[in-house]
Amino acid sequence: MTPNTTRRHFLKLASIAPLGAATAHAAYSPIPRVGKARFTPTLNAYSFLEQLNANIADPTTGIDLFGVCDFCVKHDIEAVDLTGYFFPGYPKAPSDDYIARIKHYTHDRGITISGTGVKNDFATADKAVRAEGVALTKRWIEVAARLGAPVVRVFAGPQQKNSKDWQGAAGGASRDEVEKWMAEALRECAEHGEKFGVLIAVQNHGDFLTTGPEHVSLLKRVDHAWCGALVDTGKYFTDDPYADIALMVPHAVNWQIKETIGSSLKTPPTDYKKLAKIIHDGGYRGFVPIETLAMGRKDYDPAAEVVQVLTVMRAAIAELD
Repeated sequence: MTPNTTRRHFLKLASIAPLGAATAHAAYSPIPRVGKARFTPTLNAYSFLEQLNANIADPTTGIDLFGVCDFCVKHDIEAVDLTGYFFPGYPKAPSDDYIARIKHYTHDRGITISGTGVKNDFATADKAVRAEGVALTKRWIEVAARLGAPVVRVFAGPQQKNSKDWQGAAGGASRDEVEKWMAEALRECAEHGEKFGVLIAVQNHGDFLTTGPEHVSLLKRVDHAWCGALVDTGKYFTDDPYADIALMVPHAVNWQIKETIGSSLKTPPTDYKKLAKIIHDGGYRGFVPIETLAMGRKDYDPAAEVVQVLTVMRAAIAELD
């Protein structure tokens, strides 16, 4: 990365920041923040991916969602994002009994369920697959409402714009065309979310969305107050990912705080002091879930990794006060 490339990227971000300017979707605007910035590091259950999957395969091994909640209590974590994949029967909705038990369990332990998430593909040319994704998201919006979770995380789609498979996966469509049909699906989900008081959070996942401007462009095309951004701090693939993160703070309704900028052991470790200041300066109020990843490490210990990130994030935030 050179000073010139970083400057060019910054100027590109700055050029789209004033969303009040006349655009094709002028009704869209950043989230109005009220009061002083206040945010708390919490947990995304996906950090325990391997153990959760092991438990699904064999209930005598690994950890289940109740165990994840116990981990939160042990480490004084206020909230947990309970990824949908780890509920019994996913992608079907969990039973009323299971939802009642997990709600009771978290309430007794003073833990907030801050969100959940699904697997979907809105970047595919296959209308049936996109429709399945909409139906799945709607189903989990209703699950989230029953859980008391305010956010459902969705993906844009797995196809990367620079991938050899992009044109085939997108049916030969241009990026603009793909964004249009993606926005239609997300808008339908957001309309359903509004009925149940549940926000849709679109994650940058190193797929269709790899930069802040791309993330904003999609949100502006969706043009719905109940659709915002899940900011994955490890998945903006640009010369200066921190500039992309700063751009997205006004649009963030949920987060995934990663250990590295790039979600790979080959990419730089996250500068938590810098990240905390960016979130603070953007006026964000709410939870910022930590999501650690194995990244190919055979000795990966999610409990230790989460505690490590939690400790440094808490220290970074404390320095801002």
